[in-house]
Amino acid sequence: MPDNARPARLSRTDRELLLHLLDTPTAGPLETGGDGPAVQLWEAGRAYAAAAGALGLTVVRHAPADPAVLDRDDVPETVRQAAARDPGFLECQPSLVLQLGPQLPQHATLMFNVHLDTVAGWWPARFDGTRFSGRGAIDAKGPAVALLAGIRAARAAEPALGTRVGVIIQAVAGEEGGAMGTFGTRPLVEQGFIGRLNLFCEPTGHRYLPRATASMTAGLHVRGEDAVDDHPEAGHNATVLLGHLSSYLARTLPPRITDGRVCVAGVHTGQRHNRVYGSGQLLLNISYGSPAAGRAAEAALQTSLREALADFTSRAAGTSDLARTAADAAAITSLRWYKRALPALEDPGRTPWAEALLADDAGLTRWPADEPPFTCDAIWMNGVPDAYTAVLGPGHLGANRAHADGEYADAAELDRYADDIARVLIGFTRQALQGKPDAEEITTA
Repeated sequence: MPDNARPARLSRTDRELLLHLLDTPTAGPLETGGDGPAVQLWEAGRAYAAAAGALGLTVVRHAPADPAVLDRDDVPETVRQAAARDPGFLECQPSLVLQLGPQLPQHATLMFNVHLDTVAGWWPARFDGTRFSGRGAIDAKGPAVALLAGIRAARAAEPALGTRVGVIIQAVAGEEGGAMGTFGTRPLVEQGFIGRLNLFCEPTGHRYLPRATASMTAGLHVRGEDAVDDHPEAGHNATVLLGHLSSYLARTLPPRITDGRVCVAGVHTGQRHNRVYGSGQLLLNISYGSPAAGRAAEAALQTSLREALADFTSRAAGTSDLARTAADAAAITSLRWYKRALPALEDPGRTPWAEALLADDAGLTRWPADEPPFTCDAIWMNGVPDAYTAVLGPGHLGANRAHADGEYADAAELDRYADDIARVLIGFTRQALQGKPDAEEITTA
């Protein structure tokens, strides 16, 4: 912050807003499956818009996505299935766009993306004077409220903010539950609600992260014949086959994924003790840091699967109870993609104006190159021209128990983040207006 500016802090009204948002259940249908409190994203959006309105931001859009956004090959299958089952799937999950100042050119605009939806698991919000506890406290309702506090402080220090330099806030649904922003962030980006600088408010420990992974989900399906426990040799034992595949892939696939991580996830065949299950499923999730790495990961999984099936056939062929499964393993096993071909936000490399702003003007630290990034909606900014995108937020996904019971955000962390935001806003405005190197000249539209 400039020497004459006061550090940004959450006000009493901000804290009341955060408690209200935490007490408003906003886990979407992909998370709850229809169980638990009804999603109240409309209410959360209206409350957030009202608070933003007191700072001069106006509502540009508050509506669900057009159903046509789901008619794409890269939309996760779980999303399409959920929408097909529930005619109100999109209607109950609106996204909000707020704007500070007149509509200005992209180079005179900053965009912030926050998500108001959460994972499942709700409990009454609490604030003990130092710590907020509640679903979404760190991911990402706490950062969303701190963002408003930062805007308020920046406007007090820099009058050109909101007149000659504009701010857009995307407060989206569809970030959690595996939706991957396909009906929240992506449509808004494609409609042009972006800036020259675009910050996604996710926990990064106050470090700016100019990359984000995407992920693909694969299902290995075994479709064979069941058998009774007295004659296990008569059927296909999907439990043993999938157990072998999961173990083999967990050992051989990760070394082949050079830019991402492998999660060998759920296995299911059945629950009874006196039956040989001939059918079942194994799920895998694979992250990747670039579209090319995603394609390489797909090929690596296919190679490892062929090897795993051949290894099972070789090892199990001499076991009488598994002989039929061994002989038919390749024929009864198939690979099905539930999610793939999503973009990833690639590191843009040296970007002098952005680094001068974030590191020098705002005093932020860049996320270490050797520390793995994570997945968030920032992927939809990959390749957008004339734009720099980074993820920036308070706290840590693990330490603050995001997606787990007991999720929390400390008030001091949120205050610090509000100050981060204020410094970025002031620095962007002054950098542009003063015509620093690599900054385009700003003119009022």
